[in-house]
Amino acid sequence: MKNFSSEFNTLSYIISKSKKILLFAHSNPDGDTIGSVFAFKEHLESIGKTVDTACNDPLPSYLETFTKYSLEFPERLDLGSYDAAIACDSVEHGFNKIMPSLEEKTVTVFIDHHPDITASADVAIIDPKTSSACEIIYEYFISQNINITKNMATYLMIGILSDTGNFQHANTTTRVMEISSDLLKRGASVSKIIQSTLANKKMSTLKLWGRAFEKAKINPANGLIATVLTSKDIRECNATTEDIGQVASILNTVPGTKFALVLSERENGVIKGSLRSEEYKGVDVSKIAHQFGGGGHKLASGFEIKGQIIETQDGWKIV
Repeated sequence: MKNFSSEFNTLSYIISKSKKILLFAHSNPDGDTIGSVFAFKEHLESIGKTVDTACNDPLPSYLETFTKYSLEFPERLDLGSYDAAIACDSVEHGFNKIMPSLEEKTVTVFIDHHPDITASADVAIIDPKTSSACEIIYEYFISQNINITKNMATYLMIGILSDTGNFQHANTTTRVMEISSDLLKRGASVSKIIQSTLANKKMSTLKLWGRAFEKAKINPANGLIATVLTSKDIRECNATTEDIGQVASILNTVPGTKFALVLSERENGVIKGSLRSEEYKGVDVSKIAHQFGGGGHKLASGFEIKGQIIETQDGWKIV
């Protein structure tokens, strides 16, 4: 990990001088962005700060059992009232939309582990070599001698497990395991997190997964395994887009494949592409995502395009 001692001290100073702070989670929030903002929220409130946590989308239902906190929609907040605004994870996915509404006096902070970030902030703490934003925030807490409570440990562990695929991805470094060990000692429950995020699935989720797996096709020429989920699929399974989350990662485990792609229809004529691979497979999926205006890591990336998925006898096409 990079040496962020200067940036960490600057962030600590910003927090000390701020009375009201906005914590922002990225759109379509996952475990890392939620774990980041909620761990930070508990710390900031413990030192007397007024804190709002916001996102353009609601809190995923599978994370509701872990927290008393909620996410506010930014349009319901007075965005001109904050002394500081901190975006955690995938900072360009949502936070960029509200930055113009912030006051010039508001200090902006990025905490992220995604590469190729083009937006700028007053303080940027970005390291693509770390597993997650939660890993960076843990290092910040340790550097500032901040007490990590049981709840904070659980939030941070949710983010680490989310972005390491429950310690299955190549970004599971020795430092990740050291941090996870410390979080366990502080009260985080790996088994409960995995049970809630992976094993404890609704019938609607399983139906949607079954439909995705049934449609999956393998291209032996390049090792791609791909599937699609249309709005009709989601509707007929009584599911939501939240239920799509782990399909690409599961498809990526199929023997003989090199990378996985899931195309799913979202609102307003948007199609989301989710790409996954593994280090030993030798495919950098971020290069594929970049071709469609997306980005991410070489083993986990995504993109969004306009269109509609049409199924034909020969496969699918986007129109």
